Amino acid sequence: MAEAAVLGMIQDLESLHVTCTDRDDLEMFEDKIVVLKEILDLLRNLKLEERSRLKYLIADLVELGQDVLDMDISWIELRLKCIKDEIQVTKMRMRNFGADENNIGDEEAEEEEVVVGLEKDMQKLLDRVILTKVKELRIMCIKGMIGVGKTTLARQVYKAGAGQFQRHAWVCASTDMSKKEILMKLIQQMVEGYERDPSLEEMDNRSLQRILCQHLQDMSYFIVLDNIPKEMGLDSIFRGLPSEGLTGSRLLFANRYVLRTGNINYTHEMSALDSDKSWQLFLKIVDKITCVENKFSKELERKGREMLKKCGGLPMAIKNVARQKAKQRLSGIDWEQLFDSIDLIESLKLLEPMYHQLKERFKPQFLHFSFFKENALMRETKLRQIWDANGLYNIPVTREFVDSSILKVAKQHFCQIKCHLHPLLHMISIKKAEEEMGLEILRSNGNSRPSQNARHRVIHCGRDRFNHFTKEDCKQLISLVFHGGGRYLDDVSQSYWKSFEALKILDIEDFGLKSLSETIGTLIELRYLGLRNNYIQEIPRSLADLENLEVLDIALNFMMEVPNIIWHMGNLCHLNMSDVIFRKPLTVDALQNIRSLAYISIYDWTCEDPNSSRKYKLLMLGFEDVDGNSDVGKLFKSLAKLPNFYELSVRGFRFRSMPCLDEICFIKRLKVLKLDGRIGRLPSADNLPQQVEYIALINTCLDKDPMPILEKLSSLSKLKLRNAYTGREMVIQEDGFPELELLCINELWNLRNIQVDEDAMLNLRKLEINNCPHLETLPEWIRSNSELQKFKMVTTKHIATKIRNSGLTSEIIEEDIYP
Repeated sequence: MAEAAVLGMIQDLESLHVTCTDRDDLEMFEDKIVVLKEILDLLRNLKLEERSRLKYLIADLVELGQDVLDMDISWIELRLKCIKDEIQVTKMRMRNFGADENNIGDEEAEEEEVVVGLEKDMQKLLDRVILTKVKELRIMCIKGMIGVGKTTLARQVYKAGAGQFQRHAWVCASTDMSKKEILMKLIQQMVEGYERDPSLEEMDNRSLQRILCQHLQDMSYFIVLDNIPKEMGLDSIFRGLPSEGLTGSRLLFANRYVLRTGNINYTHEMSALDSDKSWQLFLKIVDKITCVENKFSKELERKGREMLKKCGGLPMAIKNVARQKAKQRLSGIDWEQLFDSIDLIESLKLLEPMYHQLKERFKPQFLHFSFFKENALMRETKLRQIWDANGLYNIPVTREFVDSSILKVAKQHFCQIKCHLHPLLHMISIKKAEEEMGLEILRSNGNSRPSQNARHRVIHCGRDRFNHFTKEDCKQLISLVFHGGGRYLDDVSQSYWKSFEALKILDIEDFGLKSLSETIGTLIELRYLGLRNNYIQEIPRSLADLENLEVLDIALNFMMEVPNIIWHMGNLCHLNMSDVIFRKPLTVDALQNIRSLAYISIYDWTCEDPNSSRKYKLLMLGFEDVDGNSDVGKLFKSLAKLPNFYELSVRGFRFRSMPCLDEICFIKRLKVLKLDGRIGRLPSADNLPQQVEYIALINTCLDKDPMPILEKLSSLSKLKLRNAYTGREMVIQEDGFPELELLCINELWNLRNIQVDEDAMLNLRKLEINNCPHLETLPEWIRSNSELQKFKMVTTKHIATKIRNSGLTSEIIEEDIYP
């Protein structure tokens, strides 16, 4: 039947193709026929037993064929590519059908109702999103890693809010579930008379969509779709849901992935529980299983809380541990003994799918998380540079990990992102790295013995000293990472570094290192050298011999002296530093392969015009020590000749004022501009780069309001002001900031009023106001801006109460006002 339907579509197109005379239409028909024949071949290759087992996924394929048939010529190339991708995804799901018997990822579906720490989340979703007076369809998502409580929160919201709607439904998907099955479940729950109607089985997807859409028309509905597979296209589901009309309907997804739709109005990011909530949840589970109210002394409670730290606030892990301990307690073991250890094996098994479900090309990057300390804030730039040094594909990877709830963005300052990896996922990264890439973890306070087969080694140093390794222990090492501190490297022999002949990555960040031996120049394969935040006063001249070195990070070594070697390091791509002393200024010509360089004193950089015959790769540059004597005009003119340059950071010299930056307009391709330090005035809007998208003004202490200038920049999307303006009033005029999406206002100590005219900042999505102690009122504009989704404010208790009571922020989807 499915084959006949697709064959009929092909025949219809072939008939039109024969009579068609327009060349564009002819190509369109030919492209469509190719895709439909791909679907037909896929259906014909199915065995008889597979047809019965995969009947719902077959229905999804037929719908994709119908999508191809209905497609008009506009955007056809892009839309056909999307459908081809979805055909391949469906093919993969058919091949893997039934493989995930335990329905991985849906770990919370059958969890008993023990809820702790979700009260604020639930109230925020109900008040701000579910039960608001907004009459349009709102689509929301609860997002977070496996076991963090997404389903539990969604269930609480559904119980509290579903009764306010005329129709409601809950669908918990499995990895094998088809779009047809979801449509059938929605009809069975929301359309009267179809609760057990067998005729739904025989209908195609389009018929199911029509039934659902027809019966929900002009009705308010609340639907929760839990654990929708990442690969599933959602167009089929949206076609069955009326989006027109003022019914105030709500659609809520609970997923660990960012969904393949641009229609999400609000995403609620789930967080792990704090220490108090973790302990409360543990007690509730234990009391429920032991059927008594367990009481603990202060010392026992301290031990119990210390044990639970290993769970990282993950409810799933806390519940698993609580069940284990409760059952052991029932067998007669004392709590004091039970709190001495923790077994996380079951929790790790439930989390491993987060690794297995990664695309193959992203798994090696995940393994490199094992190089970092537990609970570390990982700089995205460092991650990418380490991946690069090992020859790994890295451009979209960090976003992939964030979108799939493996990494969580902990801090974000414009382009700079710091991410956090949950401790249990960190354990998995270590386990998998040990299994798959030869990782070895050594600790000075344990009985660590180096392996001769290790390819990557992480050393945790404490007060105890290691016995230094033999050449046989080191010759195969590709990566060597030190954590901790102490004097482990202070007394190594002159020949120590000669043992690491294959080393590509050497990271000694935050180690307290005072000096490096000249023999480090023997590491001729080295590509990444991380020496950030140590006490090194001079880098060895032998670094000039590291011909393959791509990344040198010597930042935060106060007043480090750098010999005349940088221009000999021909493959150097990224040089991170600050407060360094150069014996000879750097020239652009000496840095032909450099892509990023920050921060260098403006007096250590010579501004000769770049040689036009060379292909320069410099993208990002940061200067410090800029004062009134600096010739910034000459500097900007030389940077303007670099074809790919787009990010500039400028730091002033202590309390001196920087010169006027009018000539910055020469750098026409500039996208990111950061100014840190006093400046008398801003350049006019005409004298700022017109393509600039991000601007940060920090410690500029401007006397005049910068907004009348900045609001005229038509490409500006993000603006950060920190101690940037000393005045009392800030005015944003009509039509100002047409593309601005993010505005951060921090530490404007004298600011008392922000005036925003009508039709200003129409695209603003996020507004942050922190530590402006005299700003007691907000502009009325906040109430009328329908695009504003998040408002965050850190202020005094008095002002926070006043802002909350004003009602101005009542229509904003998410707000955080502290205290």
